[in-house]
Amino acid sequence: MQQATQQKGTSSPLISSRGPRTIALVGPFQSGKTTLLDAILARTGAIARQGSVDAGSTVGDASKEARQHKMSVEATFATTEFMGDSYTFVDCPGSIEFIHDMRCVLPAVDAAVVVCEADEKKVPQLQLILRELEDQNIPHFLFLNKIDKADKRVRETIKLLQPASRIPLLLRQIPIWNGDIVSGFVDLALERAHVYREYAASEVIELAGENKDREKEARFTMLETLADHDDELLEQLLGDMEPPRDRVFDDLAKELREREVCPVLLGAATRSNGVLRLLKALRHEAPGVKETAARLGLKPNGDPVAIVLKTFHTAHGGKMSVARLLNGEVADGANFLAPRRDAGRVSGVFTLMGATFSKRGAAKAGETVAFGKLDGAKTGDTLSAGKHAIEALVSVKPFAPILAMAVQAKERKDDVKLGVAFTKLTEEDPSLTVIHNTENHEVVLWGQGEMHLRVATERLADRYGVPVLMHRPKVGYRETIRKSITIRGRHKKQSGGHGQFGDVVLEIKPLPREGGFKFNDMITGGVVPRNYIPAVEEGVKDALTHGPLGFPVVDIEVSLTDGSYHTVDSSDMAFRTAGRIAIVEGLPQCQPVLLEPIHLVEIVCPNDATARINAILSGRRGHILGFDTREGWDGWDTVRAQMAEAEIGDLIVEVRSATAGVGSFSFKFDHMAELTGRQADQVVAAKRAAE
Repeated sequence: MQQATQQKGTSSPLISSRGPRTIALVGPFQSGKTTLLDAILARTGAIARQGSVDAGSTVGDASKEARQHKMSVEATFATTEFMGDSYTFVDCPGSIEFIHDMRCVLPAVDAAVVVCEADEKKVPQLQLILRELEDQNIPHFLFLNKIDKADKRVRETIKLLQPASRIPLLLRQIPIWNGDIVSGFVDLALERAHVYREYAASEVIELAGENKDREKEARFTMLETLADHDDELLEQLLGDMEPPRDRVFDDLAKELREREVCPVLLGAATRSNGVLRLLKALRHEAPGVKETAARLGLKPNGDPVAIVLKTFHTAHGGKMSVARLLNGEVADGANFLAPRRDAGRVSGVFTLMGATFSKRGAAKAGETVAFGKLDGAKTGDTLSAGKHAIEALVSVKPFAPILAMAVQAKERKDDVKLGVAFTKLTEEDPSLTVIHNTENHEVVLWGQGEMHLRVATERLADRYGVPVLMHRPKVGYRETIRKSITIRGRHKKQSGGHGQFGDVVLEIKPLPREGGFKFNDMITGGVVPRNYIPAVEEGVKDALTHGPLGFPVVDIEVSLTDGSYHTVDSSDMAFRTAGRIAIVEGLPQCQPVLLEPIHLVEIVCPNDATARINAILSGRRGHILGFDTREGWDGWDTVRAQMAEAEIGDLIVEVRSATAGVGSFSFKFDHMAELTGRQADQVVAAKRAAE
């Protein structure tokens, strides 16, 4: 009955079915995306009543981690119908630490709704989101949420938000004010005034008085912006002619799809205000799957083609690959191919409603569904059910990880189970990386920030049943020497029968930085037989793995200059031991010194935070090389510095704190540098204590 009421009297010359559509809900952290999703689902009858994030009753943020932290930590998919058309809405995380889920979803959606609010502090976050949409050529609306709490006039808000967008923000509605409270809106395209009703469709009222005057001025501004890309409309405005309403709607749809404008709509998701008007705008103006497939360069040939947007591992259904079908039809049992590998056979087609997967019939072009048990499919894959795989339509690489923690199973019996869990965890979230550091005997989990790693370890415990312990990874310290010496190493042992005898004289010298390791054979006269010399080198290498300070020794040259042997008791093992003895006894006499890895670091941040970033770098022994305007990013800087690896560890925590959550950095190894004094003493003491 509610659906029938919504459809009654809403005809428009532009209404035409473009098939099932997929719409991303994106925006800054805590802007109200999850609340808007619930409001949409309630308004379209997909759920009985709208849930609340605070109460933990929303369709989105259904995971234990999301509800515990009251934030989206992964993409949520929900399918509903509006006025006879199918829509899948994707609630994407707003935090920069979980943004990879959004980046994987965006290429295959038809349009995005950017949920934001009139908060100056969130403009840099908004800019990050809009830049992704602009770079991927995704048509998008802006939904100005929490309008019921607005303390600025809407034109002031648009002026505040415009620097975040490369394309004009086109105001489609203006609020109706009742004192200091927004009580409704005027639709500038339809020229109708509406009064909000809580959790219900707005009510049309007469457009008169001050609201009518404000509407005329705002509508003319909207038409002027549209006329920038339509010469005929421009002539009509210059001739003081009122353009036909159909022409205005045509221009709104055309300029949205061509990414020439970003329409701005108003609302309050907690009260369901503005939701119906948003849905109608999506229905009338957002492109469909054919336009999306063309944007991605898909050449239709009848074969089913899909893009995997997200991977889930469910407790009972196994692996689920959420995919947008761009072409054809796919039923249970279909075989999919990915580029250069078999993706597997579909074991069930499912409709999504948050954490609920419901089995259904065949999926058709435009629908976003989950395919069961495609073991060979990965997030981002382009799948084809034809005879031949097609090349990937999209490629979304995760940002380089910036925070690491060494992870081990709380109980040794779970070591194998942890390895399996890591595989599933990184399939679900490709922005996580697991590295096995054989030198330090650590398994290191890399991610995009503190919360990102926290959620990952919570999932290991709650979803995969593997509680873990974490600590900061070991730094790649090395040591070298400053002084040359010559030393003899002799290994002699007699215990009845054949004994052991090896005797070598080694010259140990320092090499320039990054010189590595060199071994020279300078034996003359056969004092050490040729067949034993490789064993001496192996013994030297053995000893260099753990120098007198406790770390691997680098930048050193060792020359075998003399020695002796026994015709019966000498052996490879004896000479290997002699070489190791010479190094172990000689290195402490060579003035050993600690080396620490130094990295080049580039931090990107809003320019009002640059001074704070410089102070953070200085406080972490960073050597600031300079800063420049970030290319292509108005209002952002790039700060470059050299920094010790030990200081980079949790740098991102301070960077995010200083930049309202939007700053980030990249780093790469540059060189090794001597570390002396109290800090070196502390490192060596900690190493010895750990041993």
